[in-house]
Amino acid sequence: MSLLRKKDEGFTGDTVTMTGVSLSYDSGPDILSDVSLAIPQRSFYFLTGPSGAGKTSLLSLMYLAQRPTRGLVTLFGEDVTAASRGRLAAFRRKLGVVFQDFRLLDHMTTFDNVALPLRIAGLGEAVIQRNVGELLKWVGLGDYTEILPARLSGGQKQRVAIARAVVGRPKLILADEPTGNVDDAIAVRLMQLFVELHKTGTSVIIATHNEALVSRFTFPRIHIDGGAVQVLPAAAPATPLAVGM
Repeated sequence: MSLLRKKDEGFTGDTVTMTGVSLSYDSGPDILSDVSLAIPQRSFYFLTGPSGAGKTSLLSLMYLAQRPTRGLVTLFGEDVTAASRGRLAAFRRKLGVVFQDFRLLDHMTTFDNVALPLRIAGLGEAVIQRNVGELLKWVGLGDYTEILPARLSGGQKQRVAIARAVVGRPKLILADEPTGNVDDAIAVRLMQLFVELHKTGTSVIIATHNEALVSRFTFPRIHIDGGAVQVLPAAAPATPLAVGM
């Protein structure tokens, strides 16, 4: 779809690199220990591991909510480990984040929740109306533009959260358990949204516990266990992918 055509990346090298990164909270033990990782441009990874392994913590380092206790984090070719608040804000505008708890604004309609990143970026209202309307139709919510979040199902809220993350044409999407609150059929449907976005050139990282879902797609995974991170190659899909929109 035209809304999701990828703009020029504007940088060379990997989307994210971590070198010797460790993270701990309040001088406690390391949640992540000596992580070295490179996420190439236009890549797609699942992020897996047992509960409490550090998946959300790793994502928080990538979307700049946390700074590492030790080590170096590079985003879009620039060191962000000690970046100023203003510089971090500029980097965050290149990210799309889907939080596990949606984080929709309850007083805003579906349309306004999705439009918020574009309004913050200062785009004109005509552009916003066209792009948001097109995207909501794409995710199957064209008839829900004026509905408040309280009247949406969990799966609908998830699609709003994904649409909000996508609408600014980010260079990197980070999604924390984006299918954790929906049934299997909707989970596969939502995954197809990320696959389509990836085809436009955006890098995608999805944290999930859903092994059955992971097995449907031929994407590699970043696996965390015991504070250590390893990259595992993609496996052949266990079942054919069949998605209806």
